[in-house]
Amino acid sequence: MQRPGTPNGQPDDAELLRQFQAVLAGMDPGDEQEILQQLLNAPAPSQRRERRADVVTYRVRVDLLETQPPLWRRLEITSDMFLDELHEVLQAAFGWTDSHLHRFTDGVEQFLCPFEMEEREVGTPEHEVRLDEVLVEPGDTLLYIYDFGDDWQHEVRLEAVLPRDEGAPRAVCTTGRRPGPPEDCGGVGGYELLVAGTDPAHPDHTAARAEFDRVYGLDVLDGGLAPTPFVIDEINVALAALPGPLPEPLASLVRAVLDPEEQARVRALVDAASIDQPTAIDAETAAWMVRPFTWLLDRVGEDGITLTGAGFLPPVHVEAAMTELGMADEWIGKHNREAQTIPVLELRETAQKMGLLRKNRGRLLVTATGHKLRTDPVALWRHIAARVPPKSSDPGEIQAGLTLLLAVAAGKTGDLDAIVAWTLHAIGWVCTDGEPIDSGLAGRIAQPTEAVLRRLGALTGEFYRGDVRPWPGGIEFAREALRTTA
Repeated sequence: MQRPGTPNGQPDDAELLRQFQAVLAGMDPGDEQEILQQLLNAPAPSQRRERRADVVTYRVRVDLLETQPPLWRRLEITSDMFLDELHEVLQAAFGWTDSHLHRFTDGVEQFLCPFEMEEREVGTPEHEVRLDEVLVEPGDTLLYIYDFGDDWQHEVRLEAVLPRDEGAPRAVCTTGRRPGPPEDCGGVGGYELLVAGTDPAHPDHTAARAEFDRVYGLDVLDGGLAPTPFVIDEINVALAALPGPLPEPLASLVRAVLDPEEQARVRALVDAASIDQPTAIDAETAAWMVRPFTWLLDRVGEDGITLTGAGFLPPVHVEAAMTELGMADEWIGKHNREAQTIPVLELRETAQKMGLLRKNRGRLLVTATGHKLRTDPVALWRHIAARVPPKSSDPGEIQAGLTLLLAVAAGKTGDLDAIVAWTLHAIGWVCTDGEPIDSGLAGRIAQPTEAVLRRLGALTGEFYRGDVRPWPGGIEFAREALRTTA
């Protein structure tokens, strides 16, 4: 049975109005005023669409509004670009220097730059919005505003949706018209005055110089202030130099840092990690690194191990692991109870998280994946790398683990926990008392990732002494993890 109104059972506008009036009729004036105020303050529903399943090339024309004749650029850009990346593209295309605030809007929703997010402006962070959420069909537009004083308004209009060629640049300028304005020239009016005043052939040249002298002084005009030449090759060189896309969730880590200076520091760490370089691992090195896992897989064997009533490894296996894997110096105690022998507990739990072992009816068993990888150390090495940081419902734990991997991949030495601490602080994490996260707490947050690195022999030295050195095989492992972690 359908509700009255539209054919699909949804009420039409007249029915909705009638229902709304009926609700208001039963309210006292105070409640009615409160409801109306809430309606006035409610944000408009988002117009964003679902992201495309495929990646295509968008041909867009970007016009600097109110310029005559029109000042514009035509770009071909990848559809999976985020708006913070598009900001960098537009800066390069028009010759801006990123010296002012900016904002995107689709006419309904505001997509804010990092500074605006820090100031708690109402809107959505631009780094969370992908281009194909706001531009879908040819004719769709997006407004980009740069420098809220000069108010440069750029209309980004989708002209065509094209197949994406493998290896195509993420952004390229194909054509355009007119030089770009210099910074702080007074908006469109100041730009047109500048164009006329610097071009002796312009019909308004004399009048423009007189007006420029009155407002700014001719020393400014004759001191070198001029439009930015429109040279496609130079624009494309600048576009090619922009940072490339990062694998997720590493891209999310960088975008989570809103402060531009701090984000630049994280970007520098990413660059130092050289994750764009292919990893090189030989069978001998891989076998040495994954030995604790292959030992455990062999120990569990075809028949599995019956666990204790509490679900732990029996003492005989704990003692064997500590002795045969050379872990006796890592922990205090008798090394016979897994719950109190953390190196063994971490090894077993990590193997489960990696899908190598599973529990079933009180027994620890090797999974099909574990059986397949047990005799292929390189494949096992890559399998583990693709699952670091270990899965967690705590975003801070993932971000800490990624930062630790970046530090290792970059070959950093010393207090790696300090690097994790400042990254977490830059993202906005603080202690419960509001104090910044220190190295000690950062180390505990990153511990699941550190445990894997330790067990693989990727690190030497002592974290608690701030004296850590990545081993070359560990650097390669960290790079592989950063490149392949889903």
